[in-house]
Amino acid sequence: MDGETSPHRSCDGAGRNLAHLRDRASQFFERLSVMELAHESRRHLWISDWLRVADDYRTLAESARETRSAQIAGEAWLCSLTALEVVRSLSSPGDVESADLADEVGTGLRGLETEAGLPIERVKIDCFDQGALAGFFLPALRRGSAAPAVICVSDDDATLGSMMSRLLPASLCGTMSLLLVDSGNSTVHRSFKPEHRLQFWLDYLEARPDVDPRRIGIYGEGAGAAHASRLAFSDRRIAAAVCDGGLVRPVMCQASLRWMTGFGQAVPDEVSREAMLPPRRVPCPLLMVVGSRSMVWEQDALELQADYRRIGADCSVVVPNNVPHPLGEVENFVAVDDFIVEWLDSKLGTARKLDPVTHL
Repeated sequence: MDGETSPHRSCDGAGRNLAHLRDRASQFFERLSVMELAHESRRHLWISDWLRVADDYRTLAESARETRSAQIAGEAWLCSLTALEVVRSLSSPGDVESADLADEVGTGLRGLETEAGLPIERVKIDCFDQGALAGFFLPALRRGSAAPAVICVSDDDATLGSMMSRLLPASLCGTMSLLLVDSGNSTVHRSFKPEHRLQFWLDYLEARPDVDPRRIGIYGEGAGAAHASRLAFSDRRIAAAVCDGGLVRPVMCQASLRWMTGFGQAVPDEVSREAMLPPRRVPCPLLMVVGSRSMVWEQDALELQADYRRIGADCSVVVPNNVPHPLGEVENFVAVDDFIVEWLDSKLGTARKLDPVTHL
């Protein structure tokens, strides 16, 4: 393998430095090309190399247990999780190397709890006679008496473990608490819409003494981005939302209209414009992440943003630098996660103001 793209060479000497490893992982994604991803042998070499990085940091974390160094163990486990998420990004269904990825992520998360002392609370709330909801609460490490909190809603096809292993390294040193939930899998009666289930979680956060009820945000991935939009539409307690802006349903209607009218890529302007606009607007600051995280196209997001800005509303768009290949897209998740956390902190905390449109 070319030394420039070897994660081991990039990480030599990094030891316990999570920031350095995340920077090297981000640079690795930035150097990827469509041509390189098309070579199966090279892709498998990358997977093997990043698995080895994850194993090395896991070994470091386990050795730190013997010296009772929780700080070293914690950072090493976070490095291991980050490397495993690189593997997940590069993998395709059926790859032998990544068959046990979920188990390895689970091992890393348990290590953070038992060896590094990271407080991961398993939360279960009863919804009267409708059933129960379960999630994970991670309190902010740097906080006052009451910190901002973000409800993180996973995609229907993703696990909470994967979401946690990505967001933990990005947000651990921040000022926000995270509540990770899966709106699709619960024992709550199916007559309850996803946004209604999320309102139960909003009630839960409001009642916690360590959460500032005026600074609660929501972040959704994939189908969760649509659920997040519907909660932000309907509940004024949401102070910031990373969601699809209500675009997915109109876009799907527009696609159906194109098919039925036979216009192909375009329909008459007045019809297209009417179909594209959501019936309502999110009342709080809004961030749309273009691509698979929200299933929103860049042009659609920019058009909706223009409508928001005409009425003076706060709407931002971030466009990830994704590399397409026959199996889908490979995303620089490190850059995207870091940006989302920074944006949320800028709306719920004290981080600097960001540009309305950002290309990563």
